[in-house]
Amino acid sequence: MSDAHDEHESAIKTPKQLIVAVLAGFLVPIIAIVLLVQFVSNDKKVGAGSSALTPEAIANRISPVADQGFNFKDANGPKTLQSGETVYKTICAACHDSGAAGAPKLGDAAAWGPRIAQGYDKVVANAIGGLRAMPAKGGNPDLDDIEVARAVVHLANAGGAKFKEPEVKAPAAAASAEASAK
Repeated sequence: MSDAHDEHESAIKTPKQLIVAVLAGFLVPIIAIVLLVQFVSNDKKVGAGSSALTPEAIANRISPVADQGFNFKDANGPKTLQSGETVYKTICAACHDSGAAGAPKLGDAAAWGPRIAQGYDKVVANAIGGLRAMPAKGGNPDLDDIEVARAVVHLANAGGAKFKEPEVKAPAAAASAEASAK
């Protein structure tokens, strides 16, 4: 057998290398700790000398959440119907502005021509029930059929149609309100 397995070799061969290794063993952790302390303590200071205690900053922190653009909807309140342009901007524009999944773009008369030729009722029925990649009511089941029809009129008229905006049947709404009151 050979005695080669009893021999040990080290990366440190001189006393100078030993001193450098010992100093690095002490200094590297100390430097790392100092850098971590600076990283943690150099955050935005709150208190005296900062802008956190200004009246504006305090008012901003304690202002109600409802003042920050959130709209709460009363589920029991009467439904207010949106205009066709509003429905288009909030729901339809995601696909009809870019032409995603073959959707005809707003104002593209060539793409809207065959659809307009099918007639108002057919185009509205397709929008309400969904067609190919377009989900029913554009993917928003909370939309009323009148709102969808208004959005269709907005889109189709921008593409060259002359559709009239649908009217809301007020007597039916009033009759249902009277029936629920009894």
